[in-house]
Amino acid sequence: MNSLNQPISSVRRGAVSPRVLLAVFATTIASLAFAPVGAPADSAPGTPDEAIAALMDGNKRFVKEKSASQKIEIDRAELAAGQAPFAAIIRCADSRVAPEICFDQPLGRLFVCAVAGNIATLEGIASLEYGVAVLGTKLIVVMGHSECGAVGAAIAHRGDTSVLPGSLPQLIDQMVSPCALAVDPTDPDALAKATECNANIGVSELLKRSTVIKDAVAKGKLKVIAGVQDLASGVFTITKR
Repeated sequence: MNSLNQPISSVRRGAVSPRVLLAVFATTIASLAFAPVGAPADSAPGTPDEAIAALMDGNKRFVKEKSASQKIEIDRAELAAGQAPFAAIIRCADSRVAPEICFDQPLGRLFVCAVAGNIATLEGIASLEYGVAVLGTKLIVVMGHSECGAVGAAIAHRGDTSVLPGSLPQLIDQMVSPCALAVDPTDPDALAKATECNANIGVSELLKRSTVIKDAVAKGKLKVIAGVQDLASGVFTITKR
C-alpha cells in the first residue's frame, strides 16, 4: 500500500481521483509558495505560439551546431533571485535527452520534469501545475525521443510486465494499454510509432487530469503539445498541438 492507502497496482494512467490530485497539488503549492519568482526576461516569449517558435528556433540552432545559450555568460545572481520559465517540459529520464541543450535555452527559461517514458505521473502533473499557476509558463511540451528504453520495454513485455524488476511494472503498464498494444511488435517502426503515441497521449492525459492546465488552455494562456526528438539528428518534431 502506498502513503495514500491505495494499492500501488491501482495507480494507472487516468486512475488518480481528482481529490487526491488536488490534495497533492495543494501540498506542492504550499511547500513552494515562497520560492522566488523572477520577472520574465525582456526577450522571453509572451504567448504560447511565441514559446513554440522559440523552442523550435533553438532546436534548429542545436541541429546546425550553432547553439548560443551555452556560450552566454551565466548571471548566477539573477538565477538565484528568481525564475520565470516560459515553457515546461515532461521529458524522459534518459541521459541523452536534455531540453535546455536540445532547444538551446539558457538556465531559468525551461521548467523541466523527468520520468522514464515521459509519463504524466501524479507528481509530474502537480509540478507542471505549479509552473502554470505560479511561474506563468506559456507552454507545456511532452517530449518523447527515439530509441526510448521505457517504450521498448512496454512493447517487449506487453503481455506480462510483472517479470520486470522493482516498481517498473507500475510505470510500464501506463504505456502498454494505450500504445504498446496498438503496434505490431514485428513492425520495424513499432518503437517509433509507440513512442509518438505515448507522447501524444500525454497531452490528452494532462488536459483530462488537471483542471489547472485545462482552464489555462481554455483561456488561451497556455498550449500543450507533444513531440519526439530524434537522437541521431537532434531534430525535434512536433507530433501533436
